[in-house]
Parts: sequence; C-alpha cells; structure tokens
Amino acid sequence: MAYDKLSTYKTEIVGMADGSTAIYYRNTCIVQFTPKSVRLYSGGWQTVTTKRKMNQASHQFDLGYGVFQRNYVWFVTLPNGETVEFEDNMRFSRIQEAA
Repeated sequence: MAYDKLSTYKTEIVGMADGSTAIYYRNTCIVQFTPKSVRLYSGGWQTVTTKRKMNQASHQFDLGYGVFQRNYVWFVTLPNGETVEFEDNMRFSRIQEAA
C-alpha cells in the first residue's frame, strides 16, 4: 500500500463551504486544512489506520506534518520541525513555500 496518497477505503475528501478541505475517515473529520493552517482530530480513535491516513493526507496535499507513535503516545512533527504531543483538535500553521 502506498503511503504517499490517501486510499479510498472509508475515506472522503470534501471541499467545505468555508474554503477549507476536510479528510473524513469513517465519518470523522481527521484532517482539515486551509492554505494557512491544519487541524488534526482522531475522534478518540488513535489507531494505526487513523495515523496512517493523517500522514497520507500530509503527503498528498503537501501539508508538512508527520504523526508518529512512541511508547503508546502520539506525537506530531510540525511543518516548522518542532515535535509536540498530539492533542485532539490541535491546530497549527502551515508553512508555504516561496513561489
């Protein structure tokens, strides 16, 4: 299975009315992003599949973050290189590359 693109299994990519894009897995919005920010949410399901889909979304849409697990705790490497502990509904800035 490719890790750089979202699979379609129980996954939906939705353009939202506010201009953001949302990634739904099993009817839970796990990633929502705009050109300036990203929001991550596990819905209480910190599973291998949820984490993988979050990372696939980051790769596919060039969001610049990575989610990983160490000793049963999730962490996020932010676009600025900082690593923080994952929190549901966490939001952070996206770094845009110069055109």
